[in-house]
Amino acid sequence: MSKRIVCLRHGQTLWNVEHRFQGHSDIPLDETGIAQAARAASLLASLRPTLIVSSDLQRANDTALALGRVAGLEVGVDKDFRERGGGQWEGLTREEIAERWPREYVAWEAPDGEPVPDVAARVATAMRRWAAKLDDDGLLVVASHGAALRLGICELLGLPQELWSAIGGLGNCSWSVLEQGRRGWRLLEHNAGTLPEPISSDDSPDAEGRR
Repeated sequence: MSKRIVCLRHGQTLWNVEHRFQGHSDIPLDETGIAQAARAASLLASLRPTLIVSSDLQRANDTALALGRVAGLEVGVDKDFRERGGGQWEGLTREEIAERWPREYVAWEAPDGEPVPDVAARVATAMRRWAAKLDDDGLLVVASHGAALRLGICELLGLPQELWSAIGGLGNCSWSVLEQGRRGWRLLEHNAGTLPEPISSDDSPDAEGRR
């Protein structure tokens, strides 16, 4: 048996629906997001997680707590699993950002935002730190954010940055599964658990920037 990490994106928020850049803004789950978190919890509990940790932002933490209640586990909190910081862009729609910062919008780099490589490094480092607490057959669930998880996964897999766009985003309350092998981490599943109805993704330009 090998250590595994389930990377779980938080449930839907109103800002997801409105396509607003959330970043570090602490936005709660909406009614749909609460229902998504409950559904994900019932499915992921069957995997018998041994450790659960979340971002300190409430949309991710509440998603993790739903799983913790079903699995009978406490939820750790680590701010290194926060979403990419968007600076002045937070709370704005894509249209508003494009109008005010047309040049930066094309590159999807907020003038005072968090650089993509920095996000990838902090999230992957946190994943390794928490995975080190697992037994050899342990399962860690990380409840975090669309861009943060996608970038952390790419970094953990050792992909060069020019290939990061090959890994797509996660739908609300969908997850990816990583397994540690003799040569490092590998991706077993990606964007699993996506619901049939359209779901806003933080991996669109209003959150991370790889369009």
